[in-house]
Amino acid sequence: MNRMTLPLLEFQAAGSHDDELRASGPRSQGGRPSVRWLVLLALLAGVLRLDAGEGKPPNIVLLYADDWRHDTLGAAGNTIVRTPHLDRLATQGVRFTNAMVTTAICGVSRASLLTGQWMSRHGNSSFAAFTTPWAQTLPGLLRAHGYWVGHVGKWHCGKFPAEQFDVGKAYSGKHWMKEPDGSEVHVTAKNQADALDFLRTRPADKPFFLTVAFFAPHAEDGHPEQFRPQAFSAEWYAGVTVPVPPTANPAATAKLPLFLQDPRNESRKRWSQRFDTPEKFQRMMVNYYRLCSEVDATCGAVLAELKKRGLDDNTIVVFTGDNGYFHGEKGLADKWYPYEESIRVPLIIRDPRLPATRAGATNPAMALNVDLAPTLLAAANIQVPATMQGQDLTPLLNGRTVDGWRTEFFYEHAIIKSVDFIPASQALVTSRMKYLFWPDHQVEELFDVTADPHEEHNLIADPAQIDALTMLRQRFTVVQAAAR
Repeated sequence: MNRMTLPLLEFQAAGSHDDELRASGPRSQGGRPSVRWLVLLALLAGVLRLDAGEGKPPNIVLLYADDWRHDTLGAAGNTIVRTPHLDRLATQGVRFTNAMVTTAICGVSRASLLTGQWMSRHGNSSFAAFTTPWAQTLPGLLRAHGYWVGHVGKWHCGKFPAEQFDVGKAYSGKHWMKEPDGSEVHVTAKNQADALDFLRTRPADKPFFLTVAFFAPHAEDGHPEQFRPQAFSAEWYAGVTVPVPPTANPAATAKLPLFLQDPRNESRKRWSQRFDTPEKFQRMMVNYYRLCSEVDATCGAVLAELKKRGLDDNTIVVFTGDNGYFHGEKGLADKWYPYEESIRVPLIIRDPRLPATRAGATNPAMALNVDLAPTLLAAANIQVPATMQGQDLTPLLNGRTVDGWRTEFFYEHAIIKSVDFIPASQALVTSRMKYLFWPDHQVEELFDVTADPHEEHNLIADPAQIDALTMLRQRFTVVQAAAR
């Protein structure tokens, strides 16, 4: 049976994308440019980058990965995973090193990105349609203001509303998909073909917004191999040994609340499917990283197409994920819970209108998935609805210090199926402390994530923390109410 796979797209170093400033102007006697004109040109050269494509709304491409945690990038210090195109994107844009999601599960997180709202407000607690009016969403507002809007790939928010997109193709769930002619295509290769087709066939007289919603590196649930990459990526990881996380051991599992240690818990079940032997851990992690590298290759193809068509100087590119992912830490797999591995995601934003000095910058401010809708609407000069709860990241992208920027947020996750399967969880996440509350069991946890980044030491019973705990409980109530 024929299988369609991605071509191998190698990383190539690129020069500056700056347009040369060629101008003729007033000249002094003798034919030489006047001093005033040279000064004016110098000033213009310093500010023109801020207004690339001046007079035209910026195009927007959202590269949206699935189950891709914050440190699965070479740019984030990972020495095993191969992500050259995303690493290069990070050198051209701003990378947020403390980006998180308000709910770590596919459908809810995607709804939060599109609506700029917490789960408590948009109403999708699992994989249903959100209740926020479409006219108040990121794609709805962009389309209403003249954007050509496309979505290719995973949706997972109820029935796909194809009528709301100029180009809409929704699919996910399997790595290898049947085509009408009986052949098989890898889901990432399909993402690439559909994304490139969108860029090649869009109307040239309209700005565009394209979401490339990858299914990879999400596991193929139910398949014994879980992660099913394409053949071409095998050579990239030949002979590689993936380091085992320091908390991937029985002692760390024993510190979890008892209901998370229960073998009926879905995270523990998936750990058994993927990570319960050293050989299985290596096979699963290598194939997971191969899927990530294949997504990176498609991101490279999309970026190359933008450059080929002369679009990169007026196109904002965002790379992020819908949630983090456990790689066996604490004996867990997948996501869902408010621990660091689950809630932290990559976030890179390349905006060609930013000053050249911002290229390659990192920002440690607390950025959330709900911030992307207001940020991108502001970039398109579209009024942000009052119903959106996220904040505009633009000042942070510009390197400014923002007085009063958040240092805490409310995390929420509903029950999925049953308390035994995936219990509900909530948290107050601050820049230093994290207070977790498990409402089905009335259990609390408390971690100092600065001193204890792997969250190994639960301080909830520590008498020295009583004042901090009292304050955190009070703040928890406040931020929980604000999320509604």
